[in-house]
Amino acid sequence: MAQQAYLTETDDGGSGPERSENRIRRLLDRLLRGWRGDRRIWRRGIVSAVLAVLAALVMLLHSHIPNRVGNLGSLTETFLPWLGLLVPVLLVVALVRKSATALIALVLPVAVWLNLFGGLVTDKTGGGGDLTVATHNVNADNPDPTGTARQVAASGADVLALEELKAAAVPVYERALASAYKYHAVEGTVGVWSKYPLSDVRPVDLRLGWTRALRATVATPEGPLAVYVAHMPSVRVKLNAGFTAQQRDHSATALGTAIAHEELERVVLLGDLNGTMNDRSLGAVTSQMRSTQGAAGSGFGFSWPASFPLARIDQIMVRGVEPVSSWTLPRTDSDHLPIAARVKVTTSATSS
Repeated sequence: MAQQAYLTETDDGGSGPERSENRIRRLLDRLLRGWRGDRRIWRRGIVSAVLAVLAALVMLLHSHIPNRVGNLGSLTETFLPWLGLLVPVLLVVALVRKSATALIALVLPVAVWLNLFGGLVTDKTGGGGDLTVATHNVNADNPDPTGTARQVAASGADVLALEELKAAAVPVYERALASAYKYHAVEGTVGVWSKYPLSDVRPVDLRLGWTRALRATVATPEGPLAVYVAHMPSVRVKLNAGFTAQQRDHSATALGTAIAHEELERVVLLGDLNGTMNDRSLGAVTSQMRSTQGAAGSGFGFSWPASFPLARIDQIMVRGVEPVSSWTLPRTDSDHLPIAARVKVTTSATSS
């Protein structure tokens, strides 16, 4: 009986959730104890608050940042998700400085970031689908093309696109992929390997003077599918010129025009576009296609650089095809990560 009384007295008179709530209250009380009665909490942290507001404005109005000077707008849009890292930094500063103004200002960048990228954080992958596609910039200087080819083939992709194919390495890739893919075509520095017959294969003019894109019809069991493989020109960040992307931008317009004139309803674009879905300069393409990662992926799916991915410049986009899942494949000897997606070629829109 005495033991029971002891247990009752030390139980705080409440249930488990109530005790947890009391602990939270005590923790908050300790955190705010030094703030009470301090009138300077509204005057301190003005710089942090201004930085929070500026971060929110950059994310909210990124499309209005001009490209006339060093393509600053495109550069900002390429790494736009990373502005969210300012939030925890500014949060720590606000707490250390005991600034209510800085804390309240943080609501703005948090709200804008979640509005822009919150959907990418959630897992939207699903099951099913009838076709797996993959793409990989294999790197012209890849020291092990055979190993790279076998790695990406192990993904089980029905259609595989490779970019940055050096002429001398093409036979190596052909031999390494011959057992997994009966059909393939190479145009310039890009190629497509397929488990299903290919037809109407032709280069796509990206206004470069050499071939870095192709178009092919894949005879899937669910019907014909137009597959585009593209490798946009590289961009550079230079101290004296900013984000040099003029060639890439012209090629994106040419690719967008080619896709807009595509006669087949179902289209898949695979390749290294050297730009993200946020980059306005790829608008000629992104405005008419869906990203499989954005529609059916989990997370941002960054693909470059492979050693520490900072941006998703390798893309799988679809039109008239339903994305089911999208993911990043394990690293190879390339400086890019391969990516893959599962799609449903037979949709209500195309089968009706």
